[in-house]
Amino acid sequence: MTKLVVAKFGGSAIGPDGKTISKIIQRITDLKKDSKVIAVFSAPLTIVNGKKRSLTDVVLEQGDNAINGIKPSLDTVKSTYQKILELVDSKNKENCENAINSHLRLSQKALDEAFEKKEFADEIRSQALAFSGEVLMSHVMNHILRSNGIKADAIEFENWPIITDNNIEFTNFLATESRSKMDKIAELVEDNDVVTIGGFIGKTADGVTTTYERGGSDRTAADLGILFHKKYETSIDFEKDSAVVSADPKVVESDLREVVQLSYNEARLAGMFGMKILDPIAIKEIVENGVDIPITITNMQNPEKITTIKRVLEEQEGHPIKIVTGKENCAIFRTETNAIQKLLTSLEIDKHYSEFVILSPFTKDGIEFSRILFLDGEYVKRNEKYLLGFDALATITYNRGVITLIGDEMWRVQQVASRTSAKIGESGLNILNMDAQEETSRIIIVVEDTQDNIRKAIKAIHQEISKINFV
Repeated sequence: MTKLVVAKFGGSAIGPDGKTISKIIQRITDLKKDSKVIAVFSAPLTIVNGKKRSLTDVVLEQGDNAINGIKPSLDTVKSTYQKILELVDSKNKENCENAINSHLRLSQKALDEAFEKKEFADEIRSQALAFSGEVLMSHVMNHILRSNGIKADAIEFENWPIITDNNIEFTNFLATESRSKMDKIAELVEDNDVVTIGGFIGKTADGVTTTYERGGSDRTAADLGILFHKKYETSIDFEKDSAVVSADPKVVESDLREVVQLSYNEARLAGMFGMKILDPIAIKEIVENGVDIPITITNMQNPEKITTIKRVLEEQEGHPIKIVTGKENCAIFRTETNAIQKLLTSLEIDKHYSEFVILSPFTKDGIEFSRILFLDGEYVKRNEKYLLGFDALATITYNRGVITLIGDEMWRVQQVASRTSAKIGESGLNILNMDAQEETSRIIIVVEDTQDNIRKAIKAIHQEISKINFV
């Protein structure tokens, strides 16, 4: 069976104004030696007032301007693509310029409509983002690849294979419907070495432009893997600044351990709890569709450094506790246990939302209470009315932070719960809740989210891990 790798390149891989695109060309050249390639692109970065910014944020800001009666402009976006255009040779430059101009006209049209309506939401927002960011970047990269002698093509938006539901701004992948729309991209993959496509963007069966949540390009890569896994020997590759290490390098500066392999479960938990490995919903979609696809996280600067992610690991290597991570801005929803099941069902079916964990229940005055730890406090604030609709007497506690240890075989580590909790205490932090469950092989520690509490706790626990014995 022919090999196919779905390779995702995020904004940091592209670099400000396309500065690291040469690395992408080299990586794609290497990948295509023994495999077909679908290259998924995020929106590029640019420099605004000396700081790196995604074009997604630039356009969102213009959308806010439109709402507030300020005429929206794509000058910064145009300037970024003009700089990237310098990487296109004379043979392909005219076609690339035409692609840039035609897509930006569509984006500007959406922004102008937002200005007239004083509303930047739903399909207007999705179109403004799609045609200035991911979709356009995939066409520009197609011309850059062609300029470097690579047989490539880009999928046009009219033939888009990622079909989603009608939740426009926080959409959900529909596998069956997408399979019915994949003929064109399948043809392009067959006829070319590389096919380029924008991440983050979807389309309903009726042709309405949709977007995933931020980080959604990871989901696009996973969705394409789901669509093609029966036709090709498919793998997914996320090209990043580094492979996975044992904590966020921005939090823990020293004694980081390389993580060679992760299970799907470990990768998803790490993503949920703050590690920028990949969007945890990407893993969820792969699992829900019954697919087993090998995933790699590749250090683009040093491609020999990789982390392999599989559904089930044949043999665990290294320390059983692979990652220490944490999440700020969490919230706890507390309700009587007899009211929780309807809420959980609604979150799954109606909201398609899964960024939460169930903490251990407790009993007070003869009544059993259950608790949901939401990993995004802003989501809870936006949906307070919806959540309290299931139990008007439920309580919501904000300003909570959570630290967790990641490792499917954590049970092999001696005294892990007592040693980690003691270390947090030594750091001067008060543990508000500690939830340790052997069945899920997880330890969750809740503290108050103030100042640098989460960072202090992660540093303390990470330092202690290497000292704890394991079987």
